[in-house]
Amino acid sequence: MPQPKSLLLINPWAYDFTACDFWLKPLGLLYLASILKKYTYLKIDYLDCLDVQQLGSDSGYKPRIKADGRGSFFKEEVAKPEVFRSIPRRFSRYGLPLALVEARLKQTPVPEAVLITCTMTYWYPGVQAMVELVRKVFGRLPIILGGIYATLCPEHAQKNSGADLVISGPAENKILKIIAEVVGSRYLKEDGPEANFVAFDDLPSPAYELYGQPETVCLMTSRGCPFNCSYCASRLIFPAFQARKPEKVVEEIMTFKKTLNIKHVAFYDDALLLNKDQHLKKILRMIIENKPDLKFHTPNGLQVRELDEELARLMKEAGFQSIFLSLETADPHLLEETGPKVKPSELEQALRHLQAAGFNPADISVYLLVGLPEQDKKQVLESIEFVRKLGARPRLAYFSPVPGTLEWKRLTETGKLQPDSDPLLQNKLVFPYFWSKIAPEDLTEIKSRLLKKS
Repeated sequence: MPQPKSLLLINPWAYDFTACDFWLKPLGLLYLASILKKYTYLKIDYLDCLDVQQLGSDSGYKPRIKADGRGSFFKEEVAKPEVFRSIPRRFSRYGLPLALVEARLKQTPVPEAVLITCTMTYWYPGVQAMVELVRKVFGRLPIILGGIYATLCPEHAQKNSGADLVISGPAENKILKIIAEVVGSRYLKEDGPEANFVAFDDLPSPAYELYGQPETVCLMTSRGCPFNCSYCASRLIFPAFQARKPEKVVEEIMTFKKTLNIKHVAFYDDALLLNKDQHLKKILRMIIENKPDLKFHTPNGLQVRELDEELARLMKEAGFQSIFLSLETADPHLLEETGPKVKPSELEQALRHLQAAGFNPADISVYLLVGLPEQDKKQVLESIEFVRKLGARPRLAYFSPVPGTLEWKRLTETGKLQPDSDPLLQNKLVFPYFWSKIAPEDLTEIKSRLLKKS
């Protein structure tokens, strides 16, 4: 009996100085997988090279997974890119071992086409390596690239990724047409050509069943962000802010709990607390009513200005475990320049509400940006001490120069970066070596201060 025709969807490795599984899932690719499953006759094969739970006994590596669902990647050192030759750090491929990935590809039926995503612009070497491996295993077949790298650096992706087609921006209303053109319209179901996703809620749920029994799912209750911080790419990726209906969000969570027996939910929203009374508070009340026994996490950071007493209480009762707040800096002048969506005094108030609700200070992390072009060591150290005095844990969020943002414009106008520079220079860890006021020895001192117990 002949094998059904298929598509292969891949989330490739991360090539970097360091990387960890901070509730990482390729959400956009999983949405496309659901659309393709629903509207085509094609079987979906899936490979996530950054899924630590896929490391079985055949890998020779036992994944280290924390109680909160985060994990550590297997890594293999690779040659350092020439642009990083002066940086005294090792460079590695993070994710599933290369030999294991090749073996699994060889066990996969030859697909009609391969869809690859890429989350970070500077992780594109993982795309190049995957394209090369796919060609080695399957020969010549269509390779389609999407994701954040393809969206923010489309010209570089077209010239350097090796993919046959590069899709920029949200692809939910493009993918079926592309599949019809690339592999044939006969693979689309009758309602495929009419599929049109106007609202965020029109999309089918992301296809987490492709992971088997995942412990963690990552969700968005909204996408985009109405704010316009000088360093953030949210509005470039999703120009229009869209919020989902609270009922739909909770229905999705409860379905994943019932069908997959998940344990953790990480919210990927950039503006989770926007319109909180009509959005997140409603979601939380329904979660409390349904008692799913889940742990919730906010890795993208919460806007402290919106965190009131009632919201803190609802979050605690609903099962929020890891709370990440966004301050960015305690320096008022720097806040004003980057987009003043928070004041240091508002952080103090938010922390009081969270602790009154029963959150342990050890569960509360506060993001502080480091590496902004005009930022110096003193500003970072003072911000660390400010957060410490409030009883919370300061956590560094490394600035990455994102094409299209105001900070990118400043760097290119001053000649510190060229508009067509290698996306590798957008790596969040290289700022002390290229264009920052913070030198490598300053960063070492900052990290040392961060680790020092108060």
